[in-house]
Amino acid sequence: MLRKIATIIVLGPLALLIVALAVANRQVVTVTFDPFGGSDPAFALRAPVFVLVLVFLIAGVIIGGVAAWLGQGKWRRATRRLERELAAARAEAERARAQQIAAGESAPRPLPLRPPAA
Repeated sequence: MLRKIATIIVLGPLALLIVALAVANRQVVTVTFDPFGGSDPAFALRAPVFVLVLVFLIAGVIIGGVAAWLGQGKWRRATRRLERELAAARAEAERARAQQIAAGESAPRPLPLRPPAA
C-alpha cells in the first residue's frame, strides 16, 4: 500500500511535468547531424521539441541500464561460480553422510545455520 502511494506521489508530478513540457514546447525544430550540410543537410529531422526531449530521455535510460548491466557482469559470474561450489559441497556432504550411515555409524548432526543464542 505504501509503495503504491509513493509511486503515485512520484509519477503524478512527473506526468504533469511531461504534459506541461509537451504543451509549452509544441514548436517544430530541425535537428541535423550534418555539420557541413549548410542549408541543405544530408540528414535532418523535423519534430516538436518535446518529442526530441522524450526520445533522448528514453534513450538515456536505456543506455544507462545497459551500461549498469554490463558493469555488474563480474558479480553475476561470481554468483554463478559460488552457487556451483555450494552445490558441489552439499553433494559431497550428502555422500559422506550416506557412507557414514552405511558403515553403521550414527549420522552426525547437521551444523546449525546460526550460532546458538547466548
